[in-house]
Amino acid sequence: MRFHRRQLLRSLSIFLGSGFIWSRNRLGVAAQPALQPNVSPIPAEAMPRDGIAPGTEKVTGIGGLFFRAHDPKALGHWYEQHLGISLTPSSEHDPVWQQEAGPTIFAPFKETTTYLGDPAKVWMVNFRVRDLDKMAAQLQAAGIAVKIDPQSYPNGRFARLHDPEGNPIELWQPKA
Repeated sequence: MRFHRRQLLRSLSIFLGSGFIWSRNRLGVAAQPALQPNVSPIPAEAMPRDGIAPGTEKVTGIGGLFFRAHDPKALGHWYEQHLGISLTPSSEHDPVWQQEAGPTIFAPFKETTTYLGDPAKVWMVNFRVRDLDKMAAQLQAAGIAVKIDPQSYPNGRFARLHDPEGNPIELWQPKA
């Protein structure tokens, strides 16, 4: 059975929606009213820390990151070569990138934030690493500019770089 990448991506786009990543106006589609979150009527004191009512199903992690690129093939190769991320498999027998278990931050930012850098870039991916200094040195040896934040935070250390199309990437070494 042949793996149909376009069909998978189309299905995931429909299922997950793309409005949270791309503005409808930027895509040339008529603006849609913003969806209001469906807030649970459960009192805050009865809600567990993760915000999900007991017995309610929740997602278990990120299953993919989909974004536009000027040259998807070249950009995919860059991520594979420099960050070790396997590309989308072309058959059911090809390997899929396996993440190590660990914390994942999910944080929407205001449209006006400067944290992501260039306002034209609407997303930033944060990758966990075991050794930030070693990863930064490896990238710098390949000619990739990496800026390590000199400050150590309660949750770890960070560095910033950009892929060849200018998309921001943050590297995070969680506190041991």
